[in-house]
Amino acid sequence: MGESLVTLQVNGESRSCLSQMNVPQFLESMGLNPRLVAVEYNGEILHRQFWETTIVGEGDRLEIVTIVGGG
Repeated sequence: MGESLVTLQVNGESRSCLSQMNVPQFLESMGLNPRLVAVEYNGEILHRQFWETTIVGEGDRLEIVTIVGGG
């Protein structure tokens, strides 16, 4: 029995992922380094202390912003 897929909105586009993924796992599945992004989750900035315990689910909306250094 395989894991089910959920569909969510990421930066305005529909994406599918395995159910029961937390935020860092989802970011890594997208090829992103979790240390270099900020995440808005369902309209609220999601503080890093909650990333491990936040499971992405069906219909969630994420805005992911890559942090760029430089001057």
